[in-house]
Amino acid sequence: MLHSRSILVFFLLLLLLLGSGSGASVFELREFADPEQEARYKTLIEELRCLVCQNQSLADSNAELAVDLRGKVYTMIKEGADEDTVKEFMVSRYSEYVLYRPPITNTTLLLWLAPILFALLGFVILLSRVRRRAGATTPDVPLSETEKKRLETLMHDAGNKMEDRSA
Repeated sequence: MLHSRSILVFFLLLLLLLGSGSGASVFELREFADPEQEARYKTLIEELRCLVCQNQSLADSNAELAVDLRGKVYTMIKEGADEDTVKEFMVSRYSEYVLYRPPITNTTLLLWLAPILFALLGFVILLSRVRRRAGATTPDVPLSETEKKRLETLMHDAGNKMEDRSA
């Protein structure tokens, strides 16, 4: 009884410790002059990528760099910068990688279209090879008398072997 109770207490404590990690996330209190500034701030930190976490936005990340970048976005918004100015600053400092939705340029178009183009190219090559092989088959030429006799002999021998196996 004592043993099962200590195991139960252990698992309850473990559950409590594991569950308390979600409450350890950073909550930043930011004050804005008007709701429009706050909306721009929230939009920007959702659209900018954390460079440390890579798959999280600045809003979702608790990395030290993300905290610093949120502070920079906050400062710029408080100083009256619009969204484009903040994005340009971040891109000039950290490249377009900081944007979750990079602008459409020749490079990004190439990155998006290259897999499709390669798949089409592969399909065209495959289709041309299949057609070439289909056209490369030899036309039906009638067998000569010697070939016909040889074929009959082979078929007759094969038939006899099949009968021997079944018997």
